[in-house]
Amino acid sequence: MSIRRLPETLVNRIAAGEVVERPAAALKELVENAIDAGSTRISVRITEGGISRLEVEDDGCGMTPADMALALERHATSKLPTDAIEDVTTMGFRGEALPSIASVARLTLESRVAGGDGWKRVVDNGAVVAEGPAALATGTRVMVEDLFARVPARRKFLRSARSEYAACLDVVRRLAMARPDIGFTVEHDGRRVLDVQGGQDQLSRVAALTQRDLAANSIGVDIDRGAVHLGGVISLPTYNRGIADHQYLFVNGRPVKDRLLVGALRGAYADLLARDRHPVVALFLDVPTSEVDVNVHPAKTEVRFRDPQLIRGMIVGGLRRALDEHGFRSVQRPAEAALAAWQQEPVAPQPAAPTLFAPYPSHSQAPAAMFGGASGGTTALLHDRIVDFAAPRDALPMGRAEPAIAPVPQAEAHPLGIARGQIAKTYIVAEAEDGLVIVDQHAAHERLVLEQLRRGMSGQAVPSQGLLLPEVVELDEPACDRLEAAAPQLAALGVELERFGPAAVMVRATPAMLGGINCQKLVTDIADDLAGYDAALGLSERLELVAATMACHGSVRAGRTLGVAEMNALLRTMEVTPHSGQCNHGRPTWVKLAMDDVEKLFGRK
Repeated sequence: MSIRRLPETLVNRIAAGEVVERPAAALKELVENAIDAGSTRISVRITEGGISRLEVEDDGCGMTPADMALALERHATSKLPTDAIEDVTTMGFRGEALPSIASVARLTLESRVAGGDGWKRVVDNGAVVAEGPAALATGTRVMVEDLFARVPARRKFLRSARSEYAACLDVVRRLAMARPDIGFTVEHDGRRVLDVQGGQDQLSRVAALTQRDLAANSIGVDIDRGAVHLGGVISLPTYNRGIADHQYLFVNGRPVKDRLLVGALRGAYADLLARDRHPVVALFLDVPTSEVDVNVHPAKTEVRFRDPQLIRGMIVGGLRRALDEHGFRSVQRPAEAALAAWQQEPVAPQPAAPTLFAPYPSHSQAPAAMFGGASGGTTALLHDRIVDFAAPRDALPMGRAEPAIAPVPQAEAHPLGIARGQIAKTYIVAEAEDGLVIVDQHAAHERLVLEQLRRGMSGQAVPSQGLLLPEVVELDEPACDRLEAAAPQLAALGVELERFGPAAVMVRATPAMLGGINCQKLVTDIADDLAGYDAALGLSERLELVAATMACHGSVRAGRTLGVAEMNALLRTMEVTPHSGQCNHGRPTWVKLAMDDVEKLFGRK
């Protein structure tokens, strides 16, 4: 088969396959063009998820008729005045978007420059079908209709209108978050679904485009390292989601979904979240243009850094420090649904009291019945019946005889308050100056043990307790090999073991903080952790998982009765331990019910 030069229409369709994979991709290119035009207000209208119609209108600089004709040709752009592509600062720069979209849809382009007349140009699947004057204000309006109508092979791969609409809204939300100086509106099928005003600061724009409660459960980030700056907000580990769609990452104001940045983010939250949970973040990374290459992906959603280790280290270390500085913070307030689940005792209607003129029901019920007695075998009135609070002895709840009478400390000194009791041998109830604190004793102690083990990994050896009789644990040979290779690092965690034949290891000591534990189960779980992440993680990262497993083995179990002194000691340790607000799986270790909420439950407010 001989080589031939492809026709222009086919070239544009091939380019469209890279740039315009779905309506959201076309919308992204159009909104980026509006941003680059210097707009202060951008309006987006979507019909049927963008499959039937997309419209983007801005108040930017506009285009002349000659520029409009040139903009519809491939590789024609105003955003590269020189050949220095590495210095590009605009959102777009390739000049492929408009001709690619016009080759697979009906595109209507209307524009007007200040002091000039409006002009319109219509391109239907690559062919110019109309042009002429247009009435509009200064700026540009682009309308895309019937995307992929003549390319059924592409159209059949589009998702439902609802899914495509969700993708379009996410694109606009990310672009709007990157440019708080610009106002954005989005309408879908005639209904306004997003409206943010221009001139906002970065944090206000993030709050307007994410969950309302993120502001109360987030940490600000502001880090400089040389010419690189990292800013934004990150959620507390206990404020997380089951999907990663709530992670907004930007490089030089450009929304990206870069694997390096996502990996660094996961590294920062390692051992703070379960593997299937994700933090909510909005991070803005500003890097000199000479240190980042944005021309590595057709949709410009990935970038390449000159020094990726610097960027990864800055993100992991910076976010870790920010999380450490907030110590034991957790999600401060229970969810509304949890508050609504509190049962309130219904108030029984009170019958009217007898008056001087109202006779008693019978002489036999006269004064004795009013005071709860019954005479002559007559049953007492319902509202006068004496309630017998004596219950069978085996039905009584198990209480603690030890009194908890210490005064409530000041919130600044002891924000978790003073222990008042224990519920279900699992939850510690404490009274703080500003509310009621409930602590999950197992989850809290698990985090405290893990932090102590991590200090051992950083050079402060964990005290070990020698076994009176060394215990032999039989495993398969590969598991024994992995344990033998990691023996020096395990010794720093307080686990001393050595090889004992081809398919066994001998345990000589365990961490003293774990107390009397099942060595067989502990060593088996450590071997499983080393094997499960052998290929994906380095030894230090795998040992983090091992430490989490050991912490779970040695923590205070649910179902164990604690004394008041033990409970208070746990609270005081939590207040000075980093990350004690969440367990090793990202769940909160404590919640606080403010006094206002308690008073609302009892109708005082």
